[in-house]
This record gives sequence, structure tokens and C-alpha cells, in this order.
Amino acid sequence: MDEGYIVDHTHGGTRLVSHWVEGPPEKSIWMGLKITDRRSFIVATFRCQRCGFLESYAG
Repeated sequence: MDEGYIVDHTHGGTRLVSHWVEGPPEKSIWMGLKITDRRSFIVATFRCQRCGFLESYAG
């Protein structure tokens, strides 16, 4: 497994799909987090219709 985190891209009510970014989070003065020069993947989440269990994958 690789270390990473999920980025919250929301700002001013804009809706965007979450991304998983590799590595530990690093603070940025202007953008909140430094994510340039890092691999990122869209996060897909699946929900069990019976119990509501969620399972996410970054593909």
C-alpha cells in the first residue's frame, strides 16, 4: 500500500470529484497543500445497497 491522502477540492460551492494524492501532505501558503509533481488518481466509491457499506478505490 502507498501512503497518500484525499484532497478536498471544494471552494465556493464548486462540486468536484475527490482525488487521492501520493505521499504525505505538505502545507502550501497559497493553495493549502502542495500537490504539484505528485501522482493523483480520481477516487471511485461504491455503496452496498443492502447495508450502506462504502468502499473506495483510486484507480
